[in-house]
Amino acid sequence: MITGELKSKIDRIWDTMWSGGISNPLTVIEQLTYLLFIKRLDEIQTLKERKAARTKKPVEDPVFGPGQDGLRWSRFKEAAPDSMFTTVKDEVFPFIKSLGGKGDGEEGSTYTHHMKDALFMMPTPRVLANVVDQLDAIDMADRDTKGDLYEYMLGKIASAGQNGQFRTPRHIIRLMVEMMAPTPKDVVCDPACGTAGFLIATSEYLVDHHGDAIYKTAASRRKFNEGTFHGYDFDGTMLRIGSMNMLLHGVENPDIRYRDSLAEGSKEDAEKYSLILANPPFAGSLDYESTAKDLQKIVKTKKTELLFLALFLRLLQTGGRAAVIVPDGVLFGSSKAHKALRQILVEEQKLDAIVSMPSGVFKPYAGVSTAILFFTKTNSGGTDKVWFYDMRADGYSLDDKRTPQPDKSDLPDLLRRWKTLKSEKLKAESPEAKRKRTEQSFLVPKEEIAGNDYDLSINRYKEVEYEAVEHDAPKLILKRLAKLEQEIANGREELEGMLG
Repeated sequence: MITGELKSKIDRIWDTMWSGGISNPLTVIEQLTYLLFIKRLDEIQTLKERKAARTKKPVEDPVFGPGQDGLRWSRFKEAAPDSMFTTVKDEVFPFIKSLGGKGDGEEGSTYTHHMKDALFMMPTPRVLANVVDQLDAIDMADRDTKGDLYEYMLGKIASAGQNGQFRTPRHIIRLMVEMMAPTPKDVVCDPACGTAGFLIATSEYLVDHHGDAIYKTAASRRKFNEGTFHGYDFDGTMLRIGSMNMLLHGVENPDIRYRDSLAEGSKEDAEKYSLILANPPFAGSLDYESTAKDLQKIVKTKKTELLFLALFLRLLQTGGRAAVIVPDGVLFGSSKAHKALRQILVEEQKLDAIVSMPSGVFKPYAGVSTAILFFTKTNSGGTDKVWFYDMRADGYSLDDKRTPQPDKSDLPDLLRRWKTLKSEKLKAESPEAKRKRTEQSFLVPKEEIAGNDYDLSINRYKEVEYEAVEHDAPKLILKRLAKLEQEIANGREELEGMLG
């Protein structure tokens, strides 16, 4: 949870860079990311040195090699502004661009591939020294602090409402990851990855729940670092930030690459992934000419939210699972394409669940109502009953301020019911199977959904309980009003008498 103190620190840093001449918000974030990355590398090296001192062993996998001590944050931060600027520009920046090692190919890791176009754009020694001093006061050791800081910085981008793929609140990302419960066997993809929030949350979940299996052998470590995480984006800045973000979170060489997912299609990656987690952009319509023909074969449309769902079906292996955020219009849209895609999910695949979210989840950047779709690719049907959950509160106020309200969050209840549902496998006597349509979660048979034109909006199936309210007879109410009016008149007469 981001604090007011941390917000104030970031605001001051932002103002410093803004007044220094960096006017593009995304450039500000990119330059701050480089500096935070450099700072974190020094903190990692310090932890390795402390461990080596305790165990009386050499430093394991040092970040900085012989002769590179002067590149560390803790060293150059004490230098005079001109000297610091020269060191960071000519030595530290080239050093971080070369990190990530070499992979099997000549170009090296994903990180080095995206960093080759990175530019150091701090305008003056004074601005750099000022920002370094302010960043030095922020403790980046805690991963939640890093996440809070990133989320707050990204929230300052004016265009965020147009690029929803990198504005997914972290608590919603974590919810989706926990519901999908990834394992080390999964191959995970986000085709609109932005700053890699879904991939980072998945990596944290895997380390927390399957750390022993991941680090057991060299092969399992290699799979985690190089074969588990895949992300696409068509913004070079986002790719650089995402790559640095992943490296800071312990994933050395994820497959994060440039791609316009809807334009290029996915033939080479068809049926490659076992898990997709995504919040694709809802950017309206595309021209037929610019849309991949293989996606048009699944559903003929220009709507990006429908095309992304078609893309997910193309990318998933048979048996692969997906948890994706969609605008509510996908659930009840009346166009031929909307209905066709919903029919595919219900009849040809296995639609598992729909979580309806309140419209304030993406405020202040967008007020659109959204839902999370959970489905499994089978190509042979399998939908029996669809689980609906009505999320009314996510732990924050639903206005533009988004004030934390942890006591009002539905997320713990949602997770508990979901886990119960998954463990019981829809036994007739299970609590979830017995829930009424008036409750916050309930099951709807496939036949009923098909009979409603495959409408998937929760309000179509939810029943509302109305409480009977008894009112007094009109004559009695009028009698009370007459009595009140008389009391008012008497009081006025008494007041007039007192005033003479």
